[in-house]
Amino acid sequence: MGRRKETIVYPSGTLSSSAYEGSVCTGVEFASNLDAQKSGVVEHYRPRVSYYMREQAGNFHYGKFHPMKPHRLTLTNHLVLNYGLHKYMDVYEPRRATEEEIREFHSEDYIDFLKRVTPDNQKEVANCFSEFNIGDDCPIFDGMWDFCRIYSGASIEAARKLISGSADIAVNWMGGLHHAKKYEPSGFCYVNDIVLAILQLLRFYPRVLYVDIDIHHGDGVQEAFYTTDRVMTCSFHKYNGDFFPGTGAIDEMGSGLGKFFAINVPLQDGIDDNSYTQLFKTVMTAVMETFKPGAIVLQCGADSLGLDRLGVFNLSIAAHGECVRFMRRFGVPMMVIGGGGYTIRNVARCWTYETGIVCGAELPAALPNTVYNEFFTPDYSLHPQLSGRVINHNSRAYLNALTARILEQLRYLKGAPSVQMQETPPDIQGFLEAEESQKVDVQNDRLKDSREDRRGRREHLAEFYESDHDQDADDDDGINDRRNKDVVTPAP
Repeated sequence: MGRRKETIVYPSGTLSSSAYEGSVCTGVEFASNLDAQKSGVVEHYRPRVSYYMREQAGNFHYGKFHPMKPHRLTLTNHLVLNYGLHKYMDVYEPRRATEEEIREFHSEDYIDFLKRVTPDNQKEVANCFSEFNIGDDCPIFDGMWDFCRIYSGASIEAARKLISGSADIAVNWMGGLHHAKKYEPSGFCYVNDIVLAILQLLRFYPRVLYVDIDIHHGDGVQEAFYTTDRVMTCSFHKYNGDFFPGTGAIDEMGSGLGKFFAINVPLQDGIDDNSYTQLFKTVMTAVMETFKPGAIVLQCGADSLGLDRLGVFNLSIAAHGECVRFMRRFGVPMMVIGGGGYTIRNVARCWTYETGIVCGAELPAALPNTVYNEFFTPDYSLHPQLSGRVINHNSRAYLNALTARILEQLRYLKGAPSVQMQETPPDIQGFLEAEESQKVDVQNDRLKDSREDRRGRREHLAEFYESDHDQDADDDDGINDRRNKDVVTPAP
C-alpha cells in the first residue's frame, strides 16, 4: 500500500549542509536559524505515524543511584499528549513480547535466567552473575523480565505495523536498548529490541538500514548483523578506545558478506550542532544512495545532547531533531526508537520535539502544563540552552578526513546488494492478513456512516459529495443529474 502524498503547507525545510560553514552558534541560535530556513517551504510527504506507549514502562526502577531512569518515558508521554500530538498519529498500547519472539535472537539459557531471577532470589543464583554480566551497570531489579517484554513487544509491533503498510513511521521511545548481546546484558540493556525488530523487517524488506545517534556505539546491533549484507549499521558516537563500550573504531567494517556494511563515525568530545549535522547529512546521503534500504531503524539516544549526565557532546535539541527530520525526508518506512539519555528532563523535551517532527507539527517553545512541571524549571522551554560546557575537540581537518574515509568505504560496495526472492514466512502472512482485515472493517464502517447520512440520519463531518442540498450551481440546463452519483469518502 502506497504512502499518502499530498501538498500541505508545512514549514519543515531541511538545513543546508553548508549553511553554517565555519560559523559557531548556540543551541537556541541553531533553532532560530533552522526556523528561518524552514519558513515558506512546502512539504509533500505526510506520513502515517503510529506511536507506542505503555504506562507501566515508566514505573520500573533500576535503583536509587543508577543513571537509567525509565520515568523519562512518563515525562515524554505527558508532554506528547499535552502538546496534542496524539491528534496527528495513531496511539497504541502494545502487547508484551512473547518468550518465543525474544528467543529469535537471545539464547535459551540467558532468557531462562532473566525469567527466574528477582531481587528476592538473587542470592540463590549469584553464582550465575559473572556468566550473565550482572553487576552495577546491569542490576537485578523488580519486574525486570516484564520490563524487557514491554519495550521489546512495542518494537516488534512497530516493525509489523510498517510491514503491513498501516504506518509509514512508527515511534517507540521505550525501545532502543542497543547494547544487549545474544548471551548477556550490557550497558543498562537486557533484551535487544532493535535486533528483534530488524529481524521482523527482514522478513519483508530486502535491506534494512540501522542509524544510531546515541553517544555510545551501537555495539549490540552491529555485532548481531556483522556478517550480513542485508543490514547496514551506521553509528555516530564518541570513541577513544576507553569510552563505553570501547568499540566503534572506523576500521570496524563488517566481515564475510557483511564486509563494508558496518559504518562507524567515531567522534571526539564536544562536537557542536553545525559540525554534527553537516557530517550526519553528508554521510547519510551517501549511505542512502548506495545501500537503498527498504526500511530504516533510527535510534535516537538522547545522551548525545549537551549537559547529559553521561555525555560529552554539545548538541542542542534542535540539532538532534534535525537528524530525525533529515531521515524523514527520504520517505522510506522508518522506525524511530529511544535509547540512552540520563538527564531525563532533557530526554523528555528531545523526544517530544522529535515526535512533533515525524508528525509534521510545529511545537511552541513554551512547554504545556503537566503534573510534572517541576522537572522543567526554571525556563519551562522546549529548547533550553545545552551547549558550551565541553570544548570541541573535533577539528575541521579531522571531520573532513573522517568523511572521506567513510565515503571511500561506501564506494567499495558498488551499489545495493540483491536479495533472492523467497516466500513470505507463514507467521508474517497471518499477521498481514489480520491487518488487511482490520483495514477493510474500517473502510466498511466509513461507508456505512456515509450511507446513513444519505438517509438523513446523521452527517459525516468529513463528507464530500453532491446532492439536492448542495450549494453548487446546477448544470446549464437547470437539471441536477448528479443525484445518483456514488458517495466520495475521504481516503483512509
